[in-house]
Amino acid sequence: MVRFAFTMMELIFVIIIIGVLAALAMPSFHRDPLYEAATQIVNHIRYTQHLAMVDDKYNDNNLTWYKEKWQIRFRRSSGSSGYVIFSDKNQLRNVDPDEPAIDPSSGIRMDGFNQYKIADLTNTYNIKGDDNGIRQNCLTQDGSKVSSNRGVFAFDQLGRPYTGLSNAIYPTQYLMKTDCNLILTDKDNKTITITVRAETGYACIINDAGVCQ
Repeated sequence: MVRFAFTMMELIFVIIIIGVLAALAMPSFHRDPLYEAATQIVNHIRYTQHLAMVDDKYNDNNLTWYKEKWQIRFRRSSGSSGYVIFSDKNQLRNVDPDEPAIDPSSGIRMDGFNQYKIADLTNTYNIKGDDNGIRQNCLTQDGSKVSSNRGVFAFDQLGRPYTGLSNAIYPTQYLMKTDCNLILTDKDNKTITITVRAETGYACIINDAGVCQ
């Protein structure tokens, strides 16, 4: 006798198999804002280095030309942590409206305390807005330690990393001597570490095994 229908047991097995395959194929919708923030910062540190290498600030006629190097500066304002990518063209140690870099994808200047909301780390990624939200810890060429919630990474025309510019009295004063860590802490007190390598300026996230990724 020829059978033209599935049994109930066969239908149940097919439904189970389809469900398992769907679960395996479905992407995870679990967000990790802290990791997303770190990934974005790493990409923007690399973009800052790129800008510095293609826009050489060296100027024979300007003895303090090095203060105009492209930099990514982390800061805190009104309870929010964020950052800005800019070149201090007038060397006044502040960020004027025309100094931040322009995001190629949106055309918006990359200042987290203006219109560039994704660089507002507190409201976008839940990073603490106090002194513990962003901490930088590294050594400079002259051996002085930098540990601050107002971290800075600047780059010269060779892509070499610096930890500051505004107070420098000679071009290589704040050239990084060792790898530098930037530590982010969210409002749940979870932390993640970003490392910028000395000499090369390579930026990466340090995973739980201590490996740069």
